[in-house]
Amino acid sequence: MPLRREPTARQMRLAVELRRLRDAAGLAAREAAALLGVSHTQISHIESGLTGVSEARLRRLAANYACRDQELIDALAAMATDRTRGWWEEYRELLPTPFLDIAELEHHATFRRDVEFLIIPGLLQTDDYARAAFAARVPELPLEDLESRVHHRMRRKSVLEGDSLTSYEAVVHEAALRIRVGDRVIWRAQLARVLELSEASNITVRVIPFDLDGFGATWTTVMLAGGAVPRLDTAVRDAPHGSAFVDSEAQLDVFRTLFRRMQAASLDPERSRDFIHRLAKEL
Repeated sequence: MPLRREPTARQMRLAVELRRLRDAAGLAAREAAALLGVSHTQISHIESGLTGVSEARLRRLAANYACRDQELIDALAAMATDRTRGWWEEYRELLPTPFLDIAELEHHATFRRDVEFLIIPGLLQTDDYARAAFAARVPELPLEDLESRVHHRMRRKSVLEGDSLTSYEAVVHEAALRIRVGDRVIWRAQLARVLELSEASNITVRVIPFDLDGFGATWTTVMLAGGAVPRLDTAVRDAPHGSAFVDSEAQLDVFRTLFRRMQAASLDPERSRDFIHRLAKEL
């Protein structure tokens, strides 16, 4: 089997989890290879995401590692056997790899949670707002690249609007609602779109107002995607050249705690809609 040139983030997550199971069992890679009857190189390739692993071999590895978490094993087996080639593959070689990885992450996510302070969350953006946001990038994007990013962002919203709806909750600071990305017309349409989406059964939008007393949370963007089991949750943070995925349990707990704190500090959904409606009427 040829080695992968560039494993996806999902393939790398499976590889990382298998390595964590081996480490938890206290086994060296050579010992794991001997138990499975394969070469040390094959274990190395599996744990670096350079090659896949069959369901049967994955379950044998889990048994050798004395893993008794059946839900986790089943979830990992589903990842190992998944052959989905989603719409995002159309953008390979057109957009940086992290754009494809985040679309794949959202496609498989059991839930999505966002906190934004300075910009409307991507899944809630209109195409004009997204275009204005990408146009502000430095260095300036060529028109073709800019439009590819806008189209990709709009297609990501399929997880909120398709037959299999993802549960989505966004906590948005008043600053993000007031900053005009684009002109007044784009801003007005964007607020209307947020209000419209907030009425959907699977979407919750909460607002943190400026005049909130005692708000001492760090101004940190929070993006969480739910895995098939909590251990497979993923946090996403901004990085200089795109998005970086965070999957260590300690860091996931930090992001979960940050989201809960900001959720608790925000207005409830009904008051948040009233707040956005009043803000739109100020125009």
